[in-house]
Amino acid sequence: MPYNRIRLEGLKNKIMSAEDAAVLIKDGMTVAASGFTPSGYPKAVPLALAKRAESGEDLGITLLTGASVGDELDGELSRAGIIKRRFPYQTHNDIRNEINGGQIMFQDMHLSHLPQYMKYGFFGDIDIALIEALAITENGGIIPTTSVGISPTAVQLAKKVIVEINTSQPIELEGTHDIYIPENPPNREPIPIINPDDRIGTPYIPCNPSKIGAIVFTDIKDKVRPLGAIDEDSKAISWYIIDFLQHEVKMGRLPKNLLPLQSGVGSVANAVLGGLVNSPFTNLACFTEVIQDAMLDLIDAGKVKVASGAALTPSEEGLQRLHKEIKRYAPFLVLRPQEISNNPEVIRRLGVLAMNTAIEIDLYGHVNSTNIMGSQMMNGIGGSGDYTRNAYISFYTTVSTAKKGNISSIVPMVSHVDHTEHDVMVVVTEQGIADLRGTSPTERARRIIENCAHPDYKPMLKDYFNRALKAKTKYEPQLMAEALSWHQRYLETGSMKTITS
Repeated sequence: MPYNRIRLEGLKNKIMSAEDAAVLIKDGMTVAASGFTPSGYPKAVPLALAKRAESGEDLGITLLTGASVGDELDGELSRAGIIKRRFPYQTHNDIRNEINGGQIMFQDMHLSHLPQYMKYGFFGDIDIALIEALAITENGGIIPTTSVGISPTAVQLAKKVIVEINTSQPIELEGTHDIYIPENPPNREPIPIINPDDRIGTPYIPCNPSKIGAIVFTDIKDKVRPLGAIDEDSKAISWYIIDFLQHEVKMGRLPKNLLPLQSGVGSVANAVLGGLVNSPFTNLACFTEVIQDAMLDLIDAGKVKVASGAALTPSEEGLQRLHKEIKRYAPFLVLRPQEISNNPEVIRRLGVLAMNTAIEIDLYGHVNSTNIMGSQMMNGIGGSGDYTRNAYISFYTTVSTAKKGNISSIVPMVSHVDHTEHDVMVVVTEQGIADLRGTSPTERARRIIENCAHPDYKPMLKDYFNRALKAKTKYEPQLMAEALSWHQRYLETGSMKTITS
């Protein structure tokens, strides 16, 4: 074993097997784990914990993580029936099914809120912090791997800390982290980030060595998600955004190198950011949550001066590329706690350009980014609200239809509201772009229908809107029962196209 990754000699007697470390986790405990969409999460100890439950032990925990994590944590523990409560975000099919089936109690939360809620005591005591690490410093500090997330807060609050040192993670990641933990009110001070590349903390998570109850070595790699190929729809969305940004520069509302960029999770978000590789923009800065493959492309193209985020979230191919070229990429990277990467104060100060994805968008600019047909949790709001509410310009992107054209992503009324019309500035589909700034509700509706709706649904949406205008209320006209019937008709027939006036 590479014992030199434990630089505090007195901690080497804490090395043990994953099975022995898992014994520290008891029924009814609250466990706060590292991991963020899904990288840098613990793997060996959760696998050992699942075996205990599979052997018949009655075991249930509350699990908090920064964001989504991989199968070794969310998957194995949900299949074993161990997770009873889960916060604040997930993307795993098994845990999603348990949430929607009522077996796991889940609260969808803004990611910036979770660390401070933990510190305020809203979740009670944190019994165990379960943290993946590169190494432990000479003073007991924990150096994270590919994500930071809630790890600093978990270590600060936990009664006991279990550290998984993952030797598959390149040691060259050391130095990319910037750990800063704000005080609670009334002692909280302004976060001193003026530029996206400012470093304000330590390159490790401070930890009292006496709190470390176990150290486990593992070499299990992150189970990262694949990213879809950049298709024509994604290219079109990206082109509309780039054209819009060029216009904002021409109008004097943005500098030539733009303002710091944020892009959400997933294939469409990755493709939108990737479109900047062939744009005229240079010397870009990113202040975001996740650093995906497109960010590596931008670094390779010499377009980016800094990429600040809470996690490295590449595809499998991107992960191999990152590991192989880590010495080249590391100088561009800053990994922060999500309480900082998603902090409203910092986002507002920097003037972040926020680009996030929607499940559906309605005529007046309300966005649903979490629930399918209003009741089935998909993944969660993540950090999209943190950025949208505080952005210099907030964009929402979606392909105009889903389910092979049987669903319109532009609807009269969203089935669940995550982001209101007050915060959504620009809507983009492969059909076009709608700038909603400075518009009334009826003006927004006309722009969204005309520019963003798919041709198959545009006549239906126009007909609906024109009839709604004849109703008594003219400000934000809706035919309430009919608006909701779009979703009901899909549930009954499998298509929104069957709707008639």
